[in-house]
This record gives sequence, C-alpha cells and structure tokens, in this order.
Amino acid sequence: MTLLSSLTRSASSILRTSKIPASRFTQRPHKLNIPRLSDSLYRQIGTRTFVSTMDAQELKQYLTDAPPSVVRLEIEKHFEALTDRQKRYAHFISRASFEGSRIVARQISPESEPIFDFILALHKSSAGDWKALQAKAGISDEELDHFLQYAAQFLGNNGNYKSFGDAKFIPRCSESAFAALATTSPDAQKFYNATSGAVFSIDKPSLMHLGYPEQGHMTTYYPGSPDITKTEIDAVSAWMEKKGLLPENTRLVKGKDGSFTILIASAKSAVPSEGGDIGKETLFKVQDGVLAGKTIALAYGDYSKEMAAIAASIKGAAENADNENQKKMHTAYAKSFEEGSLLAFKDSQRFWIRDKGPMVESNIGFIETYRDPAGIRGEWEGFAAVVNLERTQAFGALVEAAPSLIPLLPWEKDFEKDKFLSPDFTSLEVLTFSGSGIPAGINIPNYDDIRQTEGFKNVSLGNVLSAKAPDEKIPFIAEKDLDIYKRYRDGAFEVQVGLHELTGHGCGKLLQETSPGVFNFDQENPPISPLSKKPVTSWYKPGQTWGSLFGSWAGSYEECRAELVAMYLSCEFPALKIFGYGDGSVDIDGEAGDVLYASYLSMARAGLASLEMWDPKSRKWGQPHSQARFSILQCFLQAGDDFCKLDYKGDDLTDLEIKLDRSKILTAGRKAVGDYLQKLHVFKATADAEAGIKFYGDMTHVDADFWGKKVRDVVLRNKQPRKVFVQANTYLDEATGKVTLKHYDATLQGMIQSWAERQV
Repeated sequence: MTLLSSLTRSASSILRTSKIPASRFTQRPHKLNIPRLSDSLYRQIGTRTFVSTMDAQELKQYLTDAPPSVVRLEIEKHFEALTDRQKRYAHFISRASFEGSRIVARQISPESEPIFDFILALHKSSAGDWKALQAKAGISDEELDHFLQYAAQFLGNNGNYKSFGDAKFIPRCSESAFAALATTSPDAQKFYNATSGAVFSIDKPSLMHLGYPEQGHMTTYYPGSPDITKTEIDAVSAWMEKKGLLPENTRLVKGKDGSFTILIASAKSAVPSEGGDIGKETLFKVQDGVLAGKTIALAYGDYSKEMAAIAASIKGAAENADNENQKKMHTAYAKSFEEGSLLAFKDSQRFWIRDKGPMVESNIGFIETYRDPAGIRGEWEGFAAVVNLERTQAFGALVEAAPSLIPLLPWEKDFEKDKFLSPDFTSLEVLTFSGSGIPAGINIPNYDDIRQTEGFKNVSLGNVLSAKAPDEKIPFIAEKDLDIYKRYRDGAFEVQVGLHELTGHGCGKLLQETSPGVFNFDQENPPISPLSKKPVTSWYKPGQTWGSLFGSWAGSYEECRAELVAMYLSCEFPALKIFGYGDGSVDIDGEAGDVLYASYLSMARAGLASLEMWDPKSRKWGQPHSQARFSILQCFLQAGDDFCKLDYKGDDLTDLEIKLDRSKILTAGRKAVGDYLQKLHVFKATADAEAGIKFYGDMTHVDADFWGKKVRDVVLRNKQPRKVFVQANTYLDEATGKVTLKHYDATLQGMIQSWAERQV
C-alpha cells in the first residue's frame, strides 16, 4: 500500500491494519502478584522472575483507598423543578456526556477499558448479587471488599490512574482473587484476559505515572509509539500551530518509517466533503526543522463509534433547546463531533457564552489538557447541571463587583483587558459530570482568542462543594484553629472558587501582535514592566498562544496565577461581604476575618497535602493544582516576619502543624502573595516563557531530603481518601416525553450499579 493511499484510511483502520495490540500503546509491564506487603516483591512467570524496585512503604501509596469516600451528588429537588422540555434537554446532554466515558478510559491506559468491561460483566452475570458471586468464585469477605473498593475507585476515576495525581492505583487483594472472579463469567474472563496483567503490574515504577513515553511513563495520547520523543511531539505541535490545526481532539502516532499520523476524533472516517479545518489535503511533507523530509498525515474517525453516539444525543438536546443560542450551540457541537472540526467546536463555545442565565447549564468536548504530557491535547468531559438560583445571586453580585476589584491587582492597566467582559457566573447543582474527575469550579472556554475578545463563563458546582465524607480527619491544623477551620472552610472555599474562576482566570491581557504589523498595545510606546521598570521587549507573535509557548507548564502556572488572584482579592472585605460575611469594613477579628483566616489556612494545608502528588523517583508533579498550591505554601513561608511556619518537635515530623499569624495576613501575607502574583502575571502577559518557566520551576522545586522525604512521608501517613461521586441516571419515556431520575446509594455497590445501568 502506498503512503498516499493510506491517507484515506480512518484513524481506527490505521491502528487496526498496523496490528498494534493494546499492550503496545506504551511499554507494558509484566503482572505481579501482591499477596502481602514486603520489602521486595517477586513473582515467577514461566522461568523468569520479575522484581519490584518499590519497598513496602512506597507500594502503600499506590494501593486502592480502603475504603474510598463514596458520596452521592444530590440533585433530585433541583431536577424536579425543571419543565419537561428542560428535563429532556438535560437528559440528552447527560447521555452525550456519559457516551464519552470509553474515550476517557482509552485516554488513560490501554487496560482501562477492559477493566471497565470486566467490572460491568461481573455485575451483569451476578445481577448485582455480590455475595452470590463471592460464593461462586470462592473468595473471602475481605477479598470481595477489596474488589468492590477497587471497582468503585476505578469507576470514580474512569480509569486505573487517579484523576487527581495521575498515579496508578492497584487492588489490595491478591491477583488470585480477581482471577477467581473472572472464572465466574465467560465475558468477565475475556475482559480480564484483555488487561494483560496490568491491573496488578508494578515492576516498572515509571509506568505508575502518566507522562512522556521516552521517560518510561504511561500515556495513550501517542498510541503505538513507544519510541516517540518529546522533541518530535513538540515539532509536530509547532507544525500544527503553523498550519492552524488545533490539537485538542487529536492523538499522534509515529510510524516505524518515522512518519507521523494525527488521529482526529470524529464520527465520520472520511474527510468532510467541504474539507476539514485546514482543507481537504491529508498528506503533508515537512520542509524544515527537526522533521524535515518526514510526512505528516491526517486520519479522521478516531473514537468513531463513541463520537457518533455523542453526536446523536447532542442533536436530541438541540431539539429540546430553550432558545436559539442553545440550538445553535448544539448544532455546532454536532458538526464538530461528526466531522472532527475544532473550528465548529469554537463556534459552539461562542454560542455557549451568549446563552445567558439558562436553567440547565452544560459544556462538552475535549476540554482540559492537563493529562497530555505535552499539555495540548484535551481529555473528554461533559456535564449537565441545574442552576441554583439562590446561590447564583451571590456570584452575580461578584460579577458586578469585578470591574472595581480587578484594578486592585498589582499591575497597571496596560497589563489588563481594555474592558472586562462580564460573564455569566452561576452556582450549579450537577446532574452529570462525565470525565476522570469532578472539579469544584470551571472557567471556560480555554481559547484565549475567544476569552480576550468575546468573553467566558464561570460556574461553581454547589453539590460538589457541599458533598462531605463522614468522619473526615483534618491533619496539620493546630487544635486552637480547628473550630474556625471547620466552621468556615466551606464558606472560605466558596469565596476562593468564586474569585479564582471569575477574577483569576478572567483577568489579564496578553500583549499580542494579532496579525503581521497589528498589535493590541501601543508598539511605539510599549507598556512599562513593573519588574524591570523598562518597556517590555516581548509579546505573542502571530499564531502563538499562551499554551504553545508555555507548553506543559501552562496548566499549573495558570492555576497558580488564578489561586493567587483569589488569595489577594479575598483580603478585600467588600468581596467577603458579597458572600454574606461582614459589612465590608476591614475587621480581621470579626466573622469576615474568620473566613479570610480559614482561607489562608486551607491554602497552606493544601500546599502541604500536595506533596502526595509529587513522585520522588521521577521528581515529577502529577497534578497541576497541587504543584500550584505547594508553591503558594512556599510563598507564605518566604513572606518573612514570622507570617507562616511549620511547627514540629520530633525529627519524624509526626506532630507537624501549620502556624499562620492571622494578624499579618493583610500585611506580610498579602504583600508576599502580590509579589509572587505580579511576576507570574507579567511573564505570562509578555510571552516571556523562558523567565516564567524558570521562576515557576524554582517555586515548585521540591528539596529531596526535607520536603521530598521527611514532609512527604508524614503527608502520606495522614492522607485522606479522595471522594468518588455516585451520580444519578435519567430515563426518557419515548411515548410520553417524560424523563425520570434514578438515584443510587452512596455505597461501593451503588457506584457499580449506577454505571451498570448507564449502559455505555
């Protein structure tokens, strides 16, 4: 087959005819039995012995939470208040979101989808009677509990790597228990065999984390390409940027001959009749750079089955839209998901911004790029939620106050948008959130050309914020601070989320040459940098974006900048008044001061706890928000004047507590936050990636001995299980047009049942 003719193939046929098995999507470790924790772990496979280099203490951090914190997303009273049309609209968006679940699994690891099918096959064969299945498999009560714990955590993360931390988790029981369960059903056996032992494998520590293939990490954004390098990935990204081909819905394959194929997610495998986002051509020869002489091909139809189902449900949502903007939004979504057009997807986001004050809020697509090691390809997610009108009032007041709050930030107007584009900011009660995890707040779209000139939206997810696990422990907070912390942490978090999403992600101007010779600032008299006190000398050139310049650092860097904006502006007591705390006057010792103190304590504690997400072997952060919060703790500790310190007596740090001087939040604390924020902001605004990345890298550096060993060890000893959320399902009666809602128990069994009845 000639190279040219191969370009008419679909993405799925490229993987199929290349005969790339799931186990070749990246390096595949051999399986390893874990009957007990020991200092060295062995398993005989055939005549070979494989040895784990992890000791017992290291292995503990990869074990499934026992038990995971299973909580239910309460939605019934808000859903029932909707009209029948709005319920149908929400139902179709919910279905479209969940129909992308298998995409998420495939984006995490080769084994995630067969593990998903294995769990559901066991539920189906036993009709959810786990005790009967236990008896049939001949396993113990403890082994059944360990399977259920693993299954619930797996489903809560939509894969076998944690959504918060990007680290693999493995069952606490022996492999023989899973093998015994597999024998109870032919389908379960088939799917378990397809995992190729990867449920339990730990013999290659680098594969326990997501990241670049050349560093030995797990990724499926580059399927069948174990020898693809970061340099090649960056070069293809630069080529795509130059061509105007957006990357969020793509994966990249490197062929044995050194050619590259960009897989584009779409229901249709053929090139769109009117051409794709860069025309009808699908074969290109690179003329210069490190890939000079190599070919790059485009292949449509990646995830084609799932994308077709998503598009069909989205069309159902369009038919039940409340207004024209919603209808146009979903029509654009359908075009994007059928044809693979991200230009159509950007149009959907424009209509989404214009859909002000809907009762049912939603967004769907390849959105966040945190888990692609290159930081440009998006993970599938989708949500449908009902607006909480009462709590939305506070966020509406915050939007009104934003034009007076943003000028208080530590930079001149030249580094701020010419006009603040007042967005929708709503408090939502989540019906469905499909993806690898559920955030507390969202600020999208992520396209800066839209954000800078057309606007954005903010949402706070109320029933996610309020969901609590029973008997939650609170380490590192001093006894004297526990009462205030417990009483005001939820309120402080709501303020933090509001300011983070609206003013954090919503503020700031990128200095740009928008087209050759056209600038969005006075190029003859450039802005004066507050850092150098001299005119700026760098800006974004045509075609450059924030993400393309800052690369894999961009996500964490921006989250840090937004967190700092929130910490800085939460010191404004009129902002606290908006959320019902105080009268707007400065009163550090009053209730508003309590909320502010709880906010700073929470951030310091989050900075400590974040070390769970730092891997000492790869010296790699596994979670962008954690990386950001660790750096903010360092900012607090470096503030001077005894503003913040870690207090402990024993050398093992078992009594470690955060000591933060409440009386100095408005002085030493806020100044340190402002100085840190100013640097991050100016580096970003002026496209100074070199200085920005070096500075942020220094702030997030983990000293291997003290922070990476002593502090991290005590953090791991005190770590709390992360929540996994049981979500409701909706059912449409085609005859009557009525939609019903079904809730499930907040139990391990309830979590599995909810997914089994979802039928995706």
